[in-house]
Amino acid sequence: LDKNQRSLIEKTLISLTRRNIQVLFKIDNAHQDSLSNNGENPKITPVTPTSPSPFNPKYTFDSFIIGNCNRLAHAAAIGVAEKPGHIYNPLFICGGVGLGKTHLLHAIGYVASASNVRVLYVSAEQFTNEFVNAIRNKQTEFFRHKYRNVDMLLIDDIHFISGKEQTEESIFHTFNELHNANHQIVLTSDRPPKSMSLLKERLRSRFEWGLVADMKPPDFETRLAILRVKAEQKGIAITSDTLELIAQRSQQNIRELEGSLNRVIAFARLTRAEITPELTAEALEDIASKTPRGFSITPSLVVEAAACSFELTPIDLRSRKRDKETALARQVAMYVIKQEIKCSLTQIGKELGGRDPATVTYAYQKIANEINANSYLRDKISDIQRRIRPQVKAKKA
Repeated sequence: LDKNQRSLIEKTLISLTRRNIQVLFKIDNAHQDSLSNNGENPKITPVTPTSPSPFNPKYTFDSFIIGNCNRLAHAAAIGVAEKPGHIYNPLFICGGVGLGKTHLLHAIGYVASASNVRVLYVSAEQFTNEFVNAIRNKQTEFFRHKYRNVDMLLIDDIHFISGKEQTEESIFHTFNELHNANHQIVLTSDRPPKSMSLLKERLRSRFEWGLVADMKPPDFETRLAILRVKAEQKGIAITSDTLELIAQRSQQNIRELEGSLNRVIAFARLTRAEITPELTAEALEDIASKTPRGFSITPSLVVEAAACSFELTPIDLRSRKRDKETALARQVAMYVIKQEIKCSLTQIGKELGGRDPATVTYAYQKIANEINANSYLRDKISDIQRRIRPQVKAKKA
């Protein structure tokens, strides 16, 4: 801490208190004694109303905009926050990026901790890192006690553990112990358990044990309601026709929606102009989903983006691998190439490891038939499209 974190902590405290502060780290002997006897029975203090809350005060149920796209997830989240361990255990919230999964997770933790529920909130990456460090430092007992001595465990982005066998094993035993004690488990992911092909079946089935609540991209009415609330929070008066224009332009997720609103407000301030539909169109013009003139998206660019979106490598997509996740990523890449670029079936097949035209045709038709009913697929394709367009723009610069 003294070597790596002291400077950052001092700067943060000085910024918060506006006073000159120097930090000194000291060993708490009482706590040190509690870790004796090979780390047995360590004292763990989960989040309580008297401890600093890890939950963002902006992410509450009151600030969450409800629509047909997220009504089930919102209602289930309120249910587990008010009656943890009694309904929907586990609650598995899935959906694409920027749809409000983390918002609901914070809202659950905020309400539960206010009711004296011992809540532990982590990301799956943090869980994995702590698990690896516990093994390295021979503190597995401390780790187990921390994660199993709580009333509610909230894990964000659980898909991160897919394919990490030892971490999956730890999650499996932690899940069993908490579930058997009727302690609440809430997980979020960018995909439903069935689509986590690298996850072991016994863990996947447990994730589906309670309720899987899917969050879809917001419809027009929900996007408009979100924009109105955000504009009110910023104290900006914007006409309905202007908000409608932003809602029509930004359709993928709430982060994109708020980003577009912020861009319009910033553009108006910089140009010292009134926010009108005309100014809004001008502000959003160069981030519209069109490719800059004079530059084209290449098949290799799509393959790279698809591999990155599915957490694979371009080599995987061009290889002979046929596992479910790789095969799906390869088919999606074929679909996006055919949609975005005027390539022949032979060219597409050649780009994906020498597949024949019939394979490309099958892949395109399969994705085209499933895309309307599969939100995970839609989110992946949208993510790939967002990845390739900024890169093209960067090449122009």
